[in-house]
Amino acid sequence: MNNNLGRLGGQLGVLLCLIGFVAIFLGWNGAAGKALGSAQFPFLISGGISGLAIIVIGAAMLVVQNAREDRARLEAALERLTSAVERQAAPAAGVNGTLVLAGTTSYHRLDCDLPAAREEAHLVPLEEAVTRGIDPCRVCRPPALPGRAAAYH
Repeated sequence: MNNNLGRLGGQLGVLLCLIGFVAIFLGWNGAAGKALGSAQFPFLISGGISGLAIIVIGAAMLVVQNAREDRARLEAALERLTSAVERQAAPAAGVNGTLVLAGTTSYHRLDCDLPAAREEAHLVPLEEAVTRGIDPCRVCRPPALPGRAAAYH
């Protein structure tokens, strides 16, 4: 249900903007019918200020909805890019076909959440990371070569 309400955010934003413009028009129309300035103020205040507030809320809903759609498109593009990179890197994998993120001091799983894993790391076959003498990450516990025990410190 929450997903359906999220999709309606843009339509509801447009509707609120239209309602705000109608409120401003009605306030202006009411004020135009009065000759005295003091009699016009209630119409201008109630129609103008409330209409403007409704328009601002509607415009904010439109901005939020557009940001959500942009984020969803960006996440989908990143997923496609990630899968394409993994498919292309798969032939470069070594004997057992396992790729890891190797940094200067440790190697990590591809899904490791440590910031150091993302800043310094490069995609390499597991065999290369082990032959370079790099320690496995203590947090994500990446795989070790068959026949070799992982040295988690």
